[in-house]
Amino acid sequence: MRKIHPRISIRRAAAGLLALAAVFVPAPTAAASRADAGDRRAVITLPGATGAEGIAAGEGTTFFAGDRLNGNIYRGDIGRGKAKLFLTAPAGRAALGMKVDEHNDLLFVAGGATGQAYVYNIETKKTEATYQLAAAGASFINDVTLTEDGAWFTNSQAGELYFVPVNRHGDPGASQTLALKGPAGELEKGFNLNGIASVRDGHALIVAHSARGVLYTVDPETGASASITGVSFPNVDGIIVRDNTLWAVQNFSNQVSRIRLNHGLDSGAVRQVITSKHFDVPTTAALFGDTLALVNAKFSTPDASSFEAVLVDAR
Repeated sequence: MRKIHPRISIRRAAAGLLALAAVFVPAPTAAASRADAGDRRAVITLPGATGAEGIAAGEGTTFFAGDRLNGNIYRGDIGRGKAKLFLTAPAGRAALGMKVDEHNDLLFVAGGATGQAYVYNIETKKTEATYQLAAAGASFINDVTLTEDGAWFTNSQAGELYFVPVNRHGDPGASQTLALKGPAGELEKGFNLNGIASVRDGHALIVAHSARGVLYTVDPETGASASITGVSFPNVDGIIVRDNTLWAVQNFSNQVSRIRLNHGLDSGAVRQVITSKHFDVPTTAALFGDTLALVNAKFSTPDASSFEAVLVDAR
């Protein structure tokens, strides 16, 4: 991989594990979702899954979710309330954060401790590309976000991001590494960079730092980073951004915080804390209009025998 500083633009405004405990800043009172309260399809089982971690919005009401332990991919529909096995991954793979590139029919998947990332063709179910972004066992490729030019991946064990370009024909290219400067590039014990989102037409990225429970902006050209002040999130995991609203999933806190960001992306304020009786360590989320779909990782239940997606009201 070669070091670069690419300039990118966003494709569309679509769109864990143990973290350090911290005291949550004052926020509005938690409220159960309307979808959670009255929809019998609020819980969608991933049949046969041995673990869960990532979920991504596809076309319409379609979602994709991954089996954290074996890399298998499920496809479901939030309207029908059902999911089924979509593809069986080759041995040795894992599935963490993921995103769907609808225009090119591609699914990008972070490979966790394998140090890898995978690109699947949604139409053929074949692997388009496999990337060894960092050393297996000494890295944790945790989450991914899309831009018009490709995909950015986080590594929870290193102060760097990885970019996989996609050309105008929909072909993934060679991966590239961006070293981070400033606070986002500094490491703590435990998990560091986790969730990631592209904002402002790709001129900025936002990353979540699990160990510190904070958010940073990152310049995708230089790697420079800065804190987003005014908010703090213990157990922060996956994040989603739409316009100036950010949803931060807090896994062991069993909640999602909805944040209003200022125009400069240097501060924010919590507007709502979303909870559900069905949450069991949710990790990442996919946004469908005013509905969030989250997967339960159940990290605190090592003998869990079933895994599911949970629907809640995003407002």
